[in-house]
Amino acid sequence: MSLDSAQRPWGSWHVLDVGPGYKVKRMHVSPGERMSYQTHSHRSEHWVVIFGIATCLIDGELQVARPGESVDVPVGAAHRISNEHSEDLVIIEVQHGAYTGEDDICRLADDYGRHEAEV
Repeated sequence: MSLDSAQRPWGSWHVLDVGPGYKVKRMHVSPGERMSYQTHSHRSEHWVVIFGIATCLIDGELQVARPGESVDVPVGAAHRISNEHSEDLVIIEVQHGAYTGEDDICRLADDYGRHEAEV
């Protein structure tokens, strides 16, 4: 079974496991980069920091998470992960919901000019 992965302007993601109602990804965010400020209609997310320091924006509120700490993102919440430091940021993301497809994304702001979901 081949699991998906993708390079993005901010780093990369790799699917570790997927099943009915969930998907688990390892995400690498490069130093000085950040993901889109976005929402999902069909899934919540739980982020666990493995390496580095994550600056997380959840519905306009900043949270900083270090290795071993986690952040929860409810369904529909606007969210973004930033790496404001000089070392790589590695996060395990657990998605939970009826649909975890890459096209369940509404970008509110993006540093790289992307507007639609990139599958």
